[in-house]
Amino acid sequence: MARIAGVQIPVEKKVNVALTYVYGVGPTLSKKILEQAKVDGDIRVKDLTNQQLDAIRNIVDGGYNVEGNLRQQISNNIKRLKEIGSYRGERHSKRLPARGQRTKTNARTKRGKRVTVGTNKPKPQKT
Repeated sequence: MARIAGVQIPVEKKVNVALTYVYGVGPTLSKKILEQAKVDGDIRVKDLTNQQLDAIRNIVDGGYNVEGNLRQQISNNIKRLKEIGSYRGERHSKRLPARGQRTKTNARTKRGKRVTVGTNKPKPQKT
C-alpha cells in the first residue's frame, strides 16, 4: 500500500507512471523526482523498499505544490481574476473558453450538451 501526498498510487504500475496519479505530477516532473530520489523509474511500485518510498514522499511533500495545495492555488487565481473584472475572469464566470478559442462551433466540453433552438417542425393538426 503506497500513499504519496495523500493519494493511493497503484502498486502494479512502474514508478514513473504511478507518480502521475498525484495531481500536479506529470511525466516530466515524475522523472525529475525519481532522479532526485535516486530511484529507477522502470521498477514496479510493489518492489520499492520503504527507504525509497520515504525518499520519494519527502521530495514530493517538501519541494512541490501538489494535490490540495495546487487545487486551492488554482481556484484562488481564478477567483482573483473574477474579482478584478478581467476578461479571463469574465470568461471563467460565464463558463466559456478563456484562452481565445472559437465558440461558434466546437467548445462543447466547456459549453455543455448541444441545445437545439427554434425548429420549424409543423405541429400536428387536430381534426
